[in-house]
Amino acid sequence: MVKILLVVLAIVIFQAAAHAADKIRIGFAPGASSTPFPLAQKKGFLKEEGLEAEIIRMSSTVQVAALTAGEADYVTGMSALRGAIQGLPLKVVASYIKGSTQTLIARADLKSVRELKGKTVVIGTPGGSPDRHARLMVKHFGLEPEKDVKFASGGLTEGRLARLQQGLIDATVVPVPLDLQARKLGLNVLARAYEIFTYPEGGLVTTTMKIRGKPDEVKRVIRAGIKASRYIRTNRDGTIQFLMEWQRIDREIATGTYEYLSKAINDDGSVSESGLRLIIEEIKELAKVNRDIALSEVADLSILKEAQKELGIKGN
Repeated sequence: MVKILLVVLAIVIFQAAAHAADKIRIGFAPGASSTPFPLAQKKGFLKEEGLEAEIIRMSSTVQVAALTAGEADYVTGMSALRGAIQGLPLKVVASYIKGSTQTLIARADLKSVRELKGKTVVIGTPGGSPDRHARLMVKHFGLEPEKDVKFASGGLTEGRLARLQQGLIDATVVPVPLDLQARKLGLNVLARAYEIFTYPEGGLVTTTMKIRGKPDEVKRVIRAGIKASRYIRTNRDGTIQFLMEWQRIDREIATGTYEYLSKAINDDGSVSESGLRLIIEEIKELAKVNRDIALSEVADLSILKEAQKELGIKGN
């Protein structure tokens, strides 16, 4: 009888271990484009996939170090691809945001992008995403950066907005949802990057060791991200409420953030080749890399395709 009880106990312990959630850490940088995985945790999509996730807020500058040191299993910031381009074993495995958060803002008397001819757009750090995306927006409307529109560095976002309101500068770029603040200050939103070009700002990046060693775990994380993205797409009120609680913002700001997400969300996890090329060129310029970079050096979408197939999704 004792032997039978021991056998039964052993089976129970084995089954409990088999069904225990895998513990993972996902790093995200503050901002609207990081919404999917914090939401996936809140709504239980990670648990549905058998994952016990710790969602850790970390700046984009430390995400590569966190991945390579094993302090994070996954990160959502695509800036981590700088590590891949510089030879580190990192790959993007999915993308959930297909549009940049950057918006082009001008003083009250300037009503269109074309009116920026002969003017100056003040940005933060030269060569960074705000700078590059502002140039792409200007070019989209037929103006040539530096020839028709000058660009100059000018400090932190809040300071630039204040100077813009005072009429001391012509235009600047700010991320969503600061475009709402700009409008409250009487400034004009001239263009939104996510309405003009594709840019996979939020995704999922991990190590090649993780891809090789735990492909099933990677697939379940990808699936959780897709579920969260689909929730965002189809549940406006629920997402706005989540944003209010998560970011501790009021309903107006949360609603403005959702307007961006509703248009920029990518609910199948696919990675745009043209958008990925934009990121690669951006990072190459910042890192002063001159060689050609193949997409396979920075991305592995094989597990994403499996996840899409299991979810009945025809990926792009």
